[in-house]
Formats: sequence, C-alpha cells, structure tokens
Amino acid sequence: MGNKILVLDFGGQYNQLIARRVREEHVYAEVRGFDKITVDEIKREGYRGIIFTGGPNSVYAEGAPSFDKGVLSLGIPVLGICYGHQLMAHLAGGEVTGAGATSEYGRVKLKVRHSPILEGVPRESICFMSHTDYVKRVPEGFTVTADTDVCSCAAMANDEKKLYGVQFHPEVTHTEYGKTVLKNFIFKICACVPDWYMGSFCKKAVADLREKIGDGKVLLALSGGVDSSVCAALLAEAVGSNLTCVFVDHGMMRKDEGKQIREIFENRNVNFMAIDAGERFLSKLKGVTEPERKRKVIGEEFIRVFEEIGKKIGAVDYLAQGTIYPDVIESGLGASATIKSHHNVGGLPDFVDFKEIIEPLRLLFKDEVRQLGRELSLPEYLVERQPFPGPGLGIRVIGEITREKLDILREADAIFREEVERAALPQKASQYFAVMTDSKSVGVMGDDRTYGYTVALRSVTTDDFMTAEWTRLPFEVLERAGSRIPNEVKNVSRVVYDITSKPPATVEWE
Repeated sequence: MGNKILVLDFGGQYNQLIARRVREEHVYAEVRGFDKITVDEIKREGYRGIIFTGGPNSVYAEGAPSFDKGVLSLGIPVLGICYGHQLMAHLAGGEVTGAGATSEYGRVKLKVRHSPILEGVPRESICFMSHTDYVKRVPEGFTVTADTDVCSCAAMANDEKKLYGVQFHPEVTHTEYGKTVLKNFIFKICACVPDWYMGSFCKKAVADLREKIGDGKVLLALSGGVDSSVCAALLAEAVGSNLTCVFVDHGMMRKDEGKQIREIFENRNVNFMAIDAGERFLSKLKGVTEPERKRKVIGEEFIRVFEEIGKKIGAVDYLAQGTIYPDVIESGLGASATIKSHHNVGGLPDFVDFKEIIEPLRLLFKDEVRQLGRELSLPEYLVERQPFPGPGLGIRVIGEITREKLDILREADAIFREEVERAALPQKASQYFAVMTDSKSVGVMGDDRTYGYTVALRSVTTDDFMTAEWTRLPFEVLERAGSRIPNEVKNVSRVVYDITSKPPATVEWE
C-alpha cells in the first residue's frame, strides 16, 4: 500500500495530468481534494511522496485553498507545482506576492542550479509557465535552484526535509525536461518502485466490483464508444449475467453508428438491449440552445430512460457508466473550475432511482482505458475507436438541435472522416469530426445563388485529451473534404477548418 504518490488537488486544470505522468512510470498515483483528506489520513496511508498541484487562486487571498502545514513535517517528500510551489513557501514562512507586469505564460527559458530534483536538466532549457504570483522570499532552510529572466524563484529546495517547489509545470510536454524532474522526484527522492501496471489494475477492479455488487443487478449505459465498451467488458468479467447492457439510440449518433453498435454487441456474450429513443430526446431538446442546458437535458433523459428500462427488466440495483478522468476534471473536481458539464457527470439529475451509480473507469485516462480494453481481450478496432461524447452530435450542432441539422451533420462528418482515413497520415490524428454551426452564408452553385449552413471541421492530436494540438492536415485532404461536402450535402454552402488548440479551446465546440 505504501508504494504510491498522493496528488493533492488545489484546483488546477492539469492536476489529473500529474497523476497520469506518475502512472506512466508504473507507480500508482491517486488524486485527493485538499479538503478531502487530513494529515493523519496521509500518515496512515503511508504515501511515499506528495505532490501539491497548481490552482487558479492566490495563496495569500482570503479563502484560498490551503492545507495543514504539518504535512511538511511528516518526513514524506513533497513536490509543489505552480500554486503548490507558492503554497509550500507560504506554509513554511516564505513570502508570495503578485508578479504584476512580470507574469509569465507559455514557454520560458529556465536557468537551473544544482539540485537533486533537477539532476539531468541542462543549465538552460525550456519550461512551461502559467502564473500571476511568485515566491519573493524563500522560507528558512530553502535555497533557490532555478530562475528565469523575470522570475527570481522558478524552483526552490530544502534537501534536508526533501521539500521541493517548481514554479513551472513539469507535467506538460511543453516543458522539455519535465519528465526528468518528475522521475527524479518519484524514484530518487521518494524511492518508489515501478509496480503498477494495467494488468494489476484490471484484477483489482474486477475483485472490487465483485465485492461491491455481490448478487446485485447492474444496468450499463452502453454508447458503443471505447469507454462504455471497456466498462461493459470489465463488468461482464466481474458479475457476468447480472449485467445488462442497454444501448439507447438518442437520435444523435454518427452515420450508421447505431447499426454498427448492434452488430458488435448482439454477438457478444452479454445481455444486450437496443432502444430507439430519438423522437423522445428531440422533443425534450426543442428550443434548447444553451450548451450546458443541452447536456443536462440529455443527461437527465438518459437517466429517465434507464429508470424505465430497469423497472421493465426487474429490480436493478446499480447504474454503470463509462465516465473517465477527463470527464470528471472538466466537470469540476474539488477546487477545479468547471469547464463544461459532461452529461454523465455534472449533467445528472439530483434524484436517481438506483441504489448507486458505478463508474469503474473514473480514475483512468483515455490511453489507460485502451490498455485496459486490451487486458480484457477486446478487439483492437474497438479499443482504438475514436472518442465520441455521450450527448453525441447534440453538442456538435450549435444552437437548437433539429432533425434537419443532424441529417446534414451526419453526412458532412462521414465525408470528412472518410477523407482523413483515406489519407493514411504518418502521424495519426487522435480525433476528427465535423461541427454544424448555426451560421449561414451566401454561396453559388451553377448560376444559382445558395444560402446554406457553414460546416466546421475539427481535428486534434493528443495523448491524454487534457491538452491537444490542432492537427496539421495536408491541404489536399482539406481540399477534398471542402469540395465534397457542399457538393454532396444539401444546404451546406461553406466549409471552414478549426485551428485552435486545447487550451484555449476544448476539443468539442460545446
């Protein structure tokens, strides 16, 4: 139990990414909210190390997230990142103040001095900064171990107590030697042993689910995407025939997707039901244009459908969902800001007619979910399937959702995905799709004036979906898609390409 790292969450948007980076080194990391655990619990759990995360607040502001300073005296190594770096300085008696005009955002040149946690980092390298405050005076017993042109304390260390702080973000790929910093902390300072693998997670998850569910009945909301499919395989391994998988076609699937899902799961050894609820969902969404409201309407209607199904098939104790970490963090976890509610997290109604909702994947990132799918012997084409949001095309139709818009989008999306896949790009895009904007523009076909919708194309490349770069698709691919869509899909007069990365944008438009 002791070979693990605690990631103490103070509300930053990269917090789950820190845990993922630790897990990539095959050391288990778990995220706990700063207000969800005590110093005594930390001692009992026997963590090898603690990482204070970033956050959007100022440590000296009234009501800012904080923690018992006794955590710095436990003898457990601590690494503070960004806000966590400032909080460590604040708790230990240093001084943190506003950076004013010297705030740093993005890539910055880092200049380092000798420190165990910076071993292997060159004298000068590039790091990723995002801060408006800085440590003006380090606490007694600490020394400054790195700086930038405008930040006098980009890193600090108290080697005797094994307390370290870095103003930059080692967890993001933009920091050239971020992985080196984290590995130094995990292995050289915390003396962890790499022993956490997806195979061991799978065995433990199956055992935990068996113990929790017992003879209870489970209903799984199956979308056919990677997450819900892996969740289905995991639950089937744990409870067998006590699991019923229900695919609710809400009328907002991609072209031919409902048919494909039926073909996949009707032939697998699970209890499978398919429900056509397209008209029901569209009627509930009539007149709804605000993105958060859409998600909540879709989330609530899913629950109501499953409650009705549960009553028809007999007593159901648990509702299962394929919620994963990025869903949770974007919906707001602990002190984190809510980016958008996911229909299976923040979109759930207050009243749910089940004993409990089970989310066995909520601590996993997308790449870990894929690994788990392979452990469960799911076919590769299913494991590598593109992510598709639970609300489906409902959050890719801007403005009110209508059957006409959905039909247009289905065809445009199919053409774009076909062109990308046909190109067989050397660096595979992680996710690519079309968006139906609510904007119309004038066009011309033959000698006639047209006035049709604008379709936006989106493609991103990422390894974790916490950050993502827009994909530099070849112009030839964009040209073919941009030509085919207006010519083959009625009521489309213009096609545009989204070149915004995450951040500042999210992957989806809504």
